Amino acid sequence: MTAPVVGGVFLVVRLTGWLQPLEWMALDLFFRWRPPEQRDERIVIVGIEESDLQKYGWPISDDKLAELIDKVKTQKPVAMGLDLYRDMPVKSGYEKLMKVFNSTPNLIGIEKKIGDKDSSAVAAAPVLKKLGQVGVNDVVVDDDGKLRRGLLFLDTPEGESLPSLGLMLAMIYLQEKNVFPDPNSVNLKFNNAEFVPFESNDGAYIKADAGGYQVLLNYRGPARTFFHVSMQDVMENRLSQDFFQNKVVFIGPTATSLKDYFYTPFSQPQQTAGVEVQATLTSQIISAALQNRPLLKVWDDWLESVWIYLWCGVGCLVSWAAGSRRWTVLVIGVANVNLIGICYLSFLGGLWLPVVPPVLCLLSCFMIINAYFAHVERQDRQTVMNLFGRHVTPKIAEVIWRERDQILKEGRLSGRKVTATVLFTDIKNFSTIAENLEPEKLMCWLNEYMEEMAGLVLEKGGVVDKFIGDSVMAVFGVPFARTTPEGVASDAKAAVSCALEMASKLRLLNQHWERQGQPTIAMRVGICTGSVVIGSLGSREREDYTVIGDSVNVAARLESFDKSIDGGICRILISEETYFHVKGEFATRYLGSELLKGRKQPVNIYHVML
Repeated sequence: MTAPVVGGVFLVVRLTGWLQPLEWMALDLFFRWRPPEQRDERIVIVGIEESDLQKYGWPISDDKLAELIDKVKTQKPVAMGLDLYRDMPVKSGYEKLMKVFNSTPNLIGIEKKIGDKDSSAVAAAPVLKKLGQVGVNDVVVDDDGKLRRGLLFLDTPEGESLPSLGLMLAMIYLQEKNVFPDPNSVNLKFNNAEFVPFESNDGAYIKADAGGYQVLLNYRGPARTFFHVSMQDVMENRLSQDFFQNKVVFIGPTATSLKDYFYTPFSQPQQTAGVEVQATLTSQIISAALQNRPLLKVWDDWLESVWIYLWCGVGCLVSWAAGSRRWTVLVIGVANVNLIGICYLSFLGGLWLPVVPPVLCLLSCFMIINAYFAHVERQDRQTVMNLFGRHVTPKIAEVIWRERDQILKEGRLSGRKVTATVLFTDIKNFSTIAENLEPEKLMCWLNEYMEEMAGLVLEKGGVVDKFIGDSVMAVFGVPFARTTPEGVASDAKAAVSCALEMASKLRLLNQHWERQGQPTIAMRVGICTGSVVIGSLGSREREDYTVIGDSVNVAARLESFDKSIDGGICRILISEETYFHVKGEFATRYLGSELLKGRKQPVNIYHVML
């Protein structure tokens, strides 16, 4: 359920436009990551710099502008774009400028057709308008203030479709190369380069203004990517005599004080001049037509939806398959890197894929699946804790929890045959003591004894299986089976050592009880090493972790065997199997081969001396 639900949610969120700024940021990042492209030598910008303003003033007079155009014109550029408004005379030299306009058929001027809150519409130079040598320099700015789209044609309220300055200059250059628009193509097409019109919901855009004929700008780089020279360089003949030959030359303001600057994906550390934005569009058209430089394209909406759903599925599958949260974080991280890598490589090839929604889908699926696993884990932990309770030390409990998949089966521990050492303890003459103590005092006294004995079992790495009245049943070597003789011997030694420490602890308890006027006691211990079956026993409503088998019975019979045998404060009897593993470690004496109650075969019994 997670993949379709998460995918649907993010598709709806995407349609609201909330993800649009993040997707724009990702696109900008791809632009900045892209290796620097070779400078387009066909484009030159004659910028009117701050030093030019100081020398020639602002606005540049018609006389100086005419001289500037004439100097460029003499070097025979393919086309010239004048990114300056000249709808009325400026200072002196108007007639001279008009003469230059009339005699320069490859010069394209500008007009601004659509006004906005920051500027008004500006008419073209009348002479250039009459000659049909005018392109619009209107731009389309995104909501975050950046330019990511360029205009090929602008549709006016009067129903006109006017070409942009960048398009007109590119067409003049391409005509010189005998490249013309494909008359059979629905869209503007030069050679194999088809300029698909931008739609309002293309890529990350949601309900964007798609008026006119727009395309996504494929910037070559940050500000001053193209070759720049100053007005003074031209006016003072500092350039070679063929510097502008066969090139497209843009003339426009680049001085910071003129504020003809725009934010682009490369607006770090500086903005890009408006004239360079126009040059970017011209270079994009020419490079696509002649060198097949990629144009930025997007998928249809349905393909983008499939792409987003695909990564929802990936997020769910890897989260589910990894299982462990530590590994899931690593795998999801790798998946995100791969996703971003695929989108980046696609961008280098000219395809803008959604990157933010899939990343968010991956992370959301990861969190949901892991929340589910956490819920299941809590249930499993509760099952394990219900089975073990306070039977084991925190260290063993942690091991049990780490290995829970091996021991949990259908909500309970499945039966397993292992070799373990079982220890039974019992208090001598407990019935007599119970008769002489009030129930409340008896319970407190017995709990004090049980607490100390159980604590010793846990310290030695054993498991307290159960308390039966005044008896304690403990097991060494579970819940994880010992598979080597050394391991089995280690458990046997731990059990006998535990019994001896119980004797020492009981001496201290007796001294304490004697001072308090409470009963003092002695105890019996039976220990047997052998095969047992471990697992959970009981009903679904009430089940316990326990150990069953012949070795359990033998340990119990050893504890109760011949109560006349005196062992002092703690009598410890062990089976032959246990003796085999501990001989030489503890002082023992052989009592003989006896037939224990309920058994058909005799058992060799050994007494561990205190």
